[in-house]
Amino acid sequence: MSNYQSAIEAVQAIKANAGSSWDPINPESVARMRLQNKFKTGLEIAQYTADIMRADMAAFDADKTQYTQSLGCWHGFVGQQKMISIKKHFDGKTDRRYLYLSGWMVAALRSEFGPLPDQSMHEKTSVASLVAELYTFLRQADARELGGLFRELDAAAEGDKAAIQFKIDNHVTHVVPIVADIDAGFGNAEATYIMAKQMIEAGACALQIENQVADEKQCGHQDGKVTVPHADFHSKIRALRHAFLELGIDNGLIVARTDSEGAGLTKEIAVVKEPGDSGDIYNSYLDVEEISVADMEEGDVCFNRDGKLVRPKRLPSGLYQFRQGTGHERCVFDCIGALNAGADLLWIETAVPTVHEIAGMMDDVRKVHPDAKLVYNNSPSFNWTLNFRQQAYDAMVEAGQDVSAYVRADLMKAEYDATELSATADERIRTFQADTAREANVFHHLITLPTYHTTALSVDNLAKEYFGEQGMLGYVKKVQREEIRQGIACVKHQNMSGSDMGDDHKEYFAGENALKAGGAKNTSNQFN
Repeated sequence: MSNYQSAIEAVQAIKANAGSSWDPINPESVARMRLQNKFKTGLEIAQYTADIMRADMAAFDADKTQYTQSLGCWHGFVGQQKMISIKKHFDGKTDRRYLYLSGWMVAALRSEFGPLPDQSMHEKTSVASLVAELYTFLRQADARELGGLFRELDAAAEGDKAAIQFKIDNHVTHVVPIVADIDAGFGNAEATYIMAKQMIEAGACALQIENQVADEKQCGHQDGKVTVPHADFHSKIRALRHAFLELGIDNGLIVARTDSEGAGLTKEIAVVKEPGDSGDIYNSYLDVEEISVADMEEGDVCFNRDGKLVRPKRLPSGLYQFRQGTGHERCVFDCIGALNAGADLLWIETAVPTVHEIAGMMDDVRKVHPDAKLVYNNSPSFNWTLNFRQQAYDAMVEAGQDVSAYVRADLMKAEYDATELSATADERIRTFQADTAREANVFHHLITLPTYHTTALSVDNLAKEYFGEQGMLGYVKKVQREEIRQGIACVKHQNMSGSDMGDDHKEYFAGENALKAGGAKNTSNQFN
């Protein structure tokens, strides 16, 4: 028996015990609504998606071509349209394709204070709210798609119904894992735990936390980053784990991010309990000078290192400085420590996207943790075109090839677009994710802010045409006509917003008295 028929029979059994007041209730209508609402709570979603990620991690361990991907989404509608598009273009499947929730975009686009920089200044609850919103829109995409199938089933000839019922029974949900950014935890470990619970209850199965100071947090691609000793960071990792376990998501995932490659400062000198412990190693990277007691000045902070009195270099801000050139070592140290503390995946912020640099750090981490897997930010903060053209240029120089036709600093210019160097660079960009998955064990590739930029680009193009000489043709030619030609579901925006589902419900609730919106005079019929 099909899932659909089983659902109908289950409601029939309930109705049979309810008495005559339930006579107007159609079991098939209720069964449809139940199938359209597969996930009843955020915790159901968190468990379902955690299981997906764990299975994907196991598949990646066996085959490095099976890496996963996501795009950052700043609104539920954006995430919904992304997943509708993925199902449309990839045989109705969503395999290995997730959503990413960027703290940067929450700060810039979702705060009631207005646009903010990525410095943990936005409301703590706004992140969990966006998780819930994304899943509300994805669940609505399920309901909309199934609603269309139910209407097809009603209109189909008897011999065609089985094929449609098969699609209903084997419907692929739009709900996929979200990797959600909890920044540096928005406070102490208790604050981190409380916020994590809210995010998990909204449906998040994977939480990404970084090792910066919460009240001095900076975007990973800006200067002035300040890290914390391992004891502080690991307590927040444990806070996330406790939140998952309390809520019953035992296989929830923690992504530990280190900003040490570009962070030259720390707010604290780590506590050392015994020589060689994590605090001692953390302090060993500090930029210090050996002094005598007589050299000490009022207010100096000094400590013993290997029997010598040393004074760390302290800035006017009170922050301490790490030695130059220790970023790689500190990243490896952070990653090993995070995995030891219970993190499942790693995230390393790099200055530029180069396969060998990422692989070099992960090679060192995997000497201790052979299965260590990375989440990598394919960030729009990188100038990908310039970086990869310069990498191609440097490779040509190293190979002894003639580069006289190129000026390295000017390689972003359009005049180079048709050159062999640019073709080589573009091919490196195209294969970057596969290359780093293979060479650096990158399990998940994401772009943090793509839909921020696509929104700006599309609005700029529309405004240029519509407010210029093209007038209405600027919209019709560049937007609506392309929606129709490319089969973009949103061209029927009334349907996308839920109008047809509303008509279905009106009929369920009011029968022949239902006043429906989808009649002959609905202009959406022009797009049939």
